[in-house]
Amino acid sequence: MDTPSLRRRAAFLAVLTLLAPISGFGWGNEGHRMINRLAAESLPAEMPAFLRSDAAISEIEYLGPEPDRWRSLGEPELNAAQAPEHFIDLEVADALGPLPHNRLDFEALVFAHGERPEKVGLQPWETVEVWERLKAALREYRRLSADKISNPNDVHSVEQAAIFYAGWLGHYVGDGSQPLHTSINYDGWALKDNPKGFSAAHGVHWRFEGTFVAANLHEAEVAKDMAAPKAISGDVFDNYVAYLRHSATLVDSVYAFDKAGDFANAGTPESRAFTAERLAAGASELRDLIYAAWVESAKPVAARY
Repeated sequence: MDTPSLRRRAAFLAVLTLLAPISGFGWGNEGHRMINRLAAESLPAEMPAFLRSDAAISEIEYLGPEPDRWRSLGEPELNAAQAPEHFIDLEVADALGPLPHNRLDFEALVFAHGERPEKVGLQPWETVEVWERLKAALREYRRLSADKISNPNDVHSVEQAAIFYAGWLGHYVGDGSQPLHTSINYDGWALKDNPKGFSAAHGVHWRFEGTFVAANLHEAEVAKDMAAPKAISGDVFDNYVAYLRHSATLVDSVYAFDKAGDFANAGTPESRAFTAERLAAGASELRDLIYAAWVESAKPVAARY
């Protein structure tokens, strides 16, 4: 019997046969650091002063590439566990239907189709989980700061935790602004259907996000493309998935620029502008998620017993 669920399963299995997942990095060191620094530098004035200090900005910047430092062969278990958190192949994930908010519910769906989550990616769940860590730390900061008998060392400690979470969060948000982290066409066109004749060879991923960014992109040109700060309204998971879906609409653009040779050397004004916009999108989303964590941390939470 032909039902929507059976058709989704067929599409899911068909797509999986086209690609063995490839592990890779997000924006290179320069791109991740730039995204984190620009986000931290543009936090709204109503954010706590400790998050906007020079020391915090420098630490958040340094932490931009941190999860990529965990992807060493020297730490094989860590590498295997967290590699899927850098990407999501939306073509495959969407074959299952609407994305559930809970990581374990999504993993159960993938396992139910006889596959493994590391082949599909866990990017949005890791991002929101780190965001919730930041929110929890900021809620504790509010409590300790308001308690006149709190140990000052505890206030300092929770400040340091929040700075770490903000920097850690930035890595995944930055990955999400890189279109190739949202698609099975991750590093060479993998779909059998390739009407535009895009390259199937590996190398496009790093040419775009690594070599080209390091040689050509600078803070000033990225900062001018950033959106104005805003408080994220509605569900954070849904907001973040919408952000990923917008990135996914730009996969063809990355391949078209690469096909034309526009990520070689200085590229073209158009390829530099495209890349600056993507970095700016990551910095804007990160800033707004940090801001949202602060706003949400003020809301009371029912006690757990």
